[in-house]
Amino acid sequence: MIRVVNINDARQLVEIYNYYVLNTIITFDNAPFSIEAFKNKIETISSNYPFIVFENDNKILGYAYANKWREKPAYKHTVEATVYLDHKAVGKQIGTKLYAELLKEIKKRNYHVVIGGLTLPNDASVRLHEKFGFKQVAHFKAVGLKFDKWLDVGFWQLTL
Repeated sequence: MIRVVNINDARQLVEIYNYYVLNTIITFDNAPFSIEAFKNKIETISSNYPFIVFENDNKILGYAYANKWREKPAYKHTVEATVYLDHKAVGKQIGTKLYAELLKEIKKRNYHVVIGGLTLPNDASVRLHEKFGFKQVAHFKAVGLKFDKWLDVGFWQLTL
């Protein structure tokens, strides 16, 4: 089931996210979030943007949200989309279902452009974005350093 996030989801969401913080290059965060910090993140984002979870048998298997792209007022019609899955639930089309629902919510709110920022390489995320019609618009080389490795970042864009 896909539903709107609530503050009580914080514990499960932070467990999903912290796996990626500690074990992957997917996020450039390098210190795990506390539950309290993730509650603040949920409150801040969901007060202005769509934030949804995929739940099965009372277990959250993934989440997705839109957020502010940049600060300047002219960017107010553009959002950045984020999707994270429980690492044990990858490959079950949950990301596709979450992204489809998130994009519907973004369109309902009359945003014009959706941006996906990806640490590269990340073939699964590239495929997910391109499945929905996103096109790569940028590739920045060696802009992030994690696990003593310089990493590239790419941006994909979808105009609604």
